[in-house]
Amino acid sequence: MELAKYSIGIGDRFGLEGRAQLRALQAALDLGPEITPVWNKSEREHMIIGSRPGAARVEADEAVAACRWKGAYFVDADHIRLDTVNRFLESCDFFTIDIADVIGRPAAAEPAAAFFDFASRFIGRLQIPGLEPAVRVTPEGLADIARKYLLAVVSAGRVYRLIETAKGPGNFIAEVSFDEADRPQSPAELFFILAAAAMERIPLQTLAPKFQGAFLKGVDYVGDVKAFLREFADDVAVVAYARDVFGLPPDLKLSVHSGSDKFSLYPGMHRVLSRAAAGVHLKTAGTTWLEEVAGLAASGGKGLRLVQEIYGAAFERFDELAGPYRGVVDINRLALPDPETVASWTSGEFVEVLDHGPSRESFQRDFRQLMHIGYKIAAEVGEEFYALLKRHREAIESRVTDNLLRRHIAPLFLGPEIPGGSPAP
Repeated sequence: MELAKYSIGIGDRFGLEGRAQLRALQAALDLGPEITPVWNKSEREHMIIGSRPGAARVEADEAVAACRWKGAYFVDADHIRLDTVNRFLESCDFFTIDIADVIGRPAAAEPAAAFFDFASRFIGRLQIPGLEPAVRVTPEGLADIARKYLLAVVSAGRVYRLIETAKGPGNFIAEVSFDEADRPQSPAELFFILAAAAMERIPLQTLAPKFQGAFLKGVDYVGDVKAFLREFADDVAVVAYARDVFGLPPDLKLSVHSGSDKFSLYPGMHRVLSRAAAGVHLKTAGTTWLEEVAGLAASGGKGLRLVQEIYGAAFERFDELAGPYRGVVDINRLALPDPETVASWTSGEFVEVLDHGPSRESFQRDFRQLMHIGYKIAAEVGEEFYALLKRHREAIESRVTDNLLRRHIAPLFLGPEIPGGSPAP
């Protein structure tokens, strides 16, 4: 299988928004390049909600049939490891192998020696096209990279071969992810991580490194945008060079992860990708759930009361909900509004505080992050929640399509101007 130049992960917590998401991609196709949809849902999300991996395949297949989508599409086993991959083998054809928790653990002597033999030809001045200045490679530097990353890549190889045995070679997309690692990788580290992947014979098609700055759930990038874009351009150059040098798949590209909104990054990323004629895989998991919350709030009545109650429960169960998302949320609990205050809000007030709008003064990032991780409460509500989602289908689907197309797809894949000529938030 080959992955198109542009692809997007369209995670969906509750499995009802597949058609709305796909309509955004159909609208984008009328305006520019084809963007391949990848339905992604992690083991963490399945466990929190109580769903099974096969449900994502059902949603994807039904959406594709209903929308008469003619292009390729995939279902991603997101952030899987050796102990979780088996549950996803039957239903998935895209596997994001997460190695972040193995980084920093040293490999055994034999693979470390093999890696040094494989990579030692680059000792000296390594000039990567598009990257300035040249990378200085030393034996000590290679040994340090091996100590940090080699075991992680070897562990990815084990997972990859398990998948290959079950699915057959060439029958799935392979991604390696370490975006939840403690610190970003330098260009040299990224290059030799790809060298290790080639040595392990992992035919990577996407790679999700850790970038500088913070990609927090549901809110815009936190950090130095110019510094990020320099890093992103360097990583694009490294991937292109390593792809050629090591004979990795021609469709290998960067993957930018997390359920954050990356509005401030998209225009610059578009420029970098255009200059390099490079592709990218984007993940937007989680933002769909927030559009469901906004849609229910806007509906008033029972929908508004339910999301107010979800907020109240999330406020009380903060530690429990935030626990699985350490490192990807940064919520100032003192800045959160009191549940009694939220219970008094009108539909418009709730949406104004939740929704990411351009320069909207009423928007509250802490409130939005807590609602982002509060989907467990909605799952516990069960039938009442699902019934309201179904009752307000038209309004919610409109929000989901608009959010994905106007705020994410258009500024990154189509350019700085969104359909209609308005600047993206």
